[in-house]
Amino acid sequence: MACPNVSWGCLLLLLLCFAWMGDAEYAKYKDPKQPVNTRIKDLIGRMTLAEKIGQMTQIERSVASADVMKNYFIGSILSGGGSVPAPQATPAMWINMVNEFQKGALATRLGIPMIYGIDAVHGNNNVYNATIFPHNVGLGATRDPDLVKRIGEATALEVRATGIPYTFAPCIAVCRDPRWGRCYESYSEDHKIVQQMTDIILGLQGEIPVNHTKGVPYVAKNKVAACAKHFVGDGGTHNGINENNTIIDEHGLLGIHMPPYYDSIIKGVATVMVSYSSVNGEKMHANHDLVTGYLKSKLHFRVSANLQFI
Repeated sequence: MACPNVSWGCLLLLLLCFAWMGDAEYAKYKDPKQPVNTRIKDLIGRMTLAEKIGQMTQIERSVASADVMKNYFIGSILSGGGSVPAPQATPAMWINMVNEFQKGALATRLGIPMIYGIDAVHGNNNVYNATIFPHNVGLGATRDPDLVKRIGEATALEVRATGIPYTFAPCIAVCRDPRWGRCYESYSEDHKIVQQMTDIILGLQGEIPVNHTKGVPYVAKNKVAACAKHFVGDGGTHNGINENNTIIDEHGLLGIHMPPYYDSIIKGVATVMVSYSSVNGEKMHANHDLVTGYLKSKLHFRVSANLQFI
């Protein structure tokens, strides 16, 4: 009769140990029931400097591997123009590649998933047999926001079919000088037309629910995160020189180049890419007043828990 009592006692002890281990391993950042800011604070508090640097780093697909993702805590990968897993790669080959990289990211100490981005700027144009649409300059000429939205929907479908949840589109530059070699990336020299064309965000990311807070990023299931770029003034550089200096007063900057960002944020755009250019001699990546002061503080661009990527 003693043996059963000992067995039950051992079982109880084991259960208590497992319960204690479960409590010890609980991490708020992994709990979807916790508020997003709570999860962020908890995660950042656990990270080493090397992990923070890795998470802020986006590397090109050609130098990525599962081991690189794991050893350097890389947060993001991109495919540059023409960067593919193999010539005429099938969607399945893309998916397998992305999944392999993701395995490396999930094998890190904190298990933070990586995000893969691609320049699907007029269809999923890096992918063999994808549907290709006109460049932005041609779409802007249609003056048809609904058409652009439907193109966004088709693009999202074909991007997700390759296992990728993020596109670096749309470019909402307002091209003010035809000498700029990237004018084809701009919907128009008229900011009002560019503003209308930001409806492509609703196609890429999905329609915003009625009860969703305006201005808060939103990405629906089976859609892709969009990226409004390049903040700000990239289409107004002096003499149209690429990656150069936009010389402009505050009225011109806010009246011509900024309006498409108002619309993009209202439509729930998930990300904003800071420009490679300068404004009045100051590099945009170092422009605290416009990036932190205006984009983040005045326009209230912020993260959201509604980026589902499912």
